Amino acid sequence: MSSSSVIEFRAVTKKYGTGAFGLDEATFSVDRGDFVFMIGSTGSGKSTVMRLLIKELEPTEGTILVAGRDISSIKRRQVPFYRRNIGVVFQDFKLLPNRTVYDNVAYALQVTGHSRKEIRAKVPDILRLTGLSTKLHNYPDQLSGGEQQRVSIARAFVNHPPLLLADEPTGNLDPETSIDIMRLLYRINRTGTTVLVATHDHAMVDKMRRRVLELSRGRVVRDEATGLYTRDESTREFAQRLRSPAEAPQIL
Repeated sequence: MSSSSVIEFRAVTKKYGTGAFGLDEATFSVDRGDFVFMIGSTGSGKSTVMRLLIKELEPTEGTILVAGRDISSIKRRQVPFYRRNIGVVFQDFKLLPNRTVYDNVAYALQVTGHSRKEIRAKVPDILRLTGLSTKLHNYPDQLSGGEQQRVSIARAFVNHPPLLLADEPTGNLDPETSIDIMRLLYRINRTGTTVLVATHDHAMVDKMRRRVLELSRGRVVRDEATGLYTRDESTREFAQRLRSPAEAPQIL
């Protein structure tokens, strides 16, 4: 395993009380600055990986390292502090319905002890990055699904975490909006943040041409580092490629 790994799973098994395996001796690593997709059908283990990384679950066996640290050594009272260094984006947004866009994002800074001055400096910047500058006074129910997901991403990234986890971030969105969300995650990745995206959207993954980890029944069955892209691709070039029609499969 590389010393530059942000995430390392070493023979990690998660067995649930029902006897079902969430993961079965899964081994993989994600290097600093990578953009990695994790794919697989429902029940393949994708959500188990995400929940283990944020310490919602503990592994039955094996070792998980984040930035070189064995996270089993993190005590329960230290978990909130640990999670501040990880941005998490969910399929269902998890926004506070009675707070504006600005306040939803600011809340992520308030709970981590930032001053009002720091919040006033940081929130407008992240709203510009995520294309929400004109929506800062809106409430979640006044936004489209794509806009709500942008707020969720803004909130996850406002602390500029070294690691961003996105669990089915485009699951409820139409194709065009999904491209915009992926473009935003790519822009965040270009700032240096490592991004791990769990998704069912195979067509999107094929167009993204990033590394793919595929899970099946809790095992890593595919780890493909696609070399069909350049790291200095602009976000505009990236979006244009996503919008282009998929290449027709060759008939042998």
